[in-house]
Amino acid sequence: MQLFGNKKHLNTREAEWIEGAKRGERRCQKAIYDLLSAKMFAVCLRYMGDRDAAEDILQDGFVTLFSKLDSFSGEGSFEGWARKIFVNTALMSLRKKDALKNSEDVDAAWNITSDAPTAIQQIGYDDLLKMVAALPPGFRTVFNMYVIEGYSHKEIAEALGISETTSRSQLQRARVLLQSKIKERY
Repeated sequence: MQLFGNKKHLNTREAEWIEGAKRGERRCQKAIYDLLSAKMFAVCLRYMGDRDAAEDILQDGFVTLFSKLDSFSGEGSFEGWARKIFVNTALMSLRKKDALKNSEDVDAAWNITSDAPTAIQQIGYDDLLKMVAALPPGFRTVFNMYVIEGYSHKEIAEALGISETTSRSQLQRARVLLQSKIKERY
């Protein structure tokens, strides 16, 4: 049985933390928080685009995680299970803010042309994350879900309450914006 990550197996200490957190033990909750907070903050930041909003989502995500801890079956990755909670928490917040209200259809996206930048090889991971974070919320959300989390356009459409066409359009426009930002910078 796996708990944290794909290759790391459940160890006694981690199992104790989960069981203790289920009983509401603060020490165990803090241990889980310390273990996951940095990675989950990165997830929140990718979706929300700024630190303050990401910190709010991180806090809300941990509240949800601890309230739903009984639903973790112990099968699969605990970190993967937790990641879904944080992604869903971010998506709920974006839905409330109507982040996709200015979505355009895919036909409009096809009218935007851009050459593939050769500078992509020069860009650092941190710079790319900053560029993704600066995308408009709708573009950033679909980009994260499709490129980073691996959701299909159908899954994105269902999760966000948009059409698959809109999901494709948002992804295309996000890519074009990122390409032009990379070209400007490099």
